[in-house]
Amino acid sequence: MISKNRATKETKIELELELYGRGAAQIQTGIGFFDHMLGAFAKHAWIDLNLRCEGDLQVDFHHSVEDCGIVLGSAIKEAIYPAQNIERFGDSVLVMDEAAVSAALDFSNRAFLVFDCPSLKRGKIGEFDAELVEEFFRALAFNANFTLHISQIRGENLHHVAEAAFKALAVAFRRAISINERAGVPSTKGVL
Repeated sequence: MISKNRATKETKIELELELYGRGAAQIQTGIGFFDHMLGAFAKHAWIDLNLRCEGDLQVDFHHSVEDCGIVLGSAIKEAIYPAQNIERFGDSVLVMDEAAVSAALDFSNRAFLVFDCPSLKRGKIGEFDAELVEEFFRALAFNANFTLHISQIRGENLHHVAEAAFKALAVAFRRAISINERAGVPSTKGVL
């Protein structure tokens, strides 16, 4: 179990992560849609995640969403590296009604994000700014130190596209952290 705490003038976050869990989640950020997305991520990644965030929601949701990505990413980094006996790579195409989104992930120990989801560049999902999906994935990838590509294949409904993105990441993540004793250090460099 990895525990992380982070307090700034904008947010106070407490997190517990069990990388090889059962998909149980207790999420309280004060942002209903974001709680739903983090719960879906935990469920389909098969991680156990307890996350509580008190943020300056009177300003907007940006600080809370980004900072949750920072804290979750740093917990994942601590749990994974140095990477050994895992598949390392994972990918998924997830459909949700008319929406389809692909995610590809590499525990490369190099942070990079490609986010090609045109529908999520603007607009609202309830009170949630759709552009915050990219902010979360950027904070997550750069703090977990992995390479992540998220690409929208099709979709109109912003809720469906965003949820497909979170679930695609979850499945790719689950596949990448799958235990494989034969992998040793899964790199020709001999270290990750």
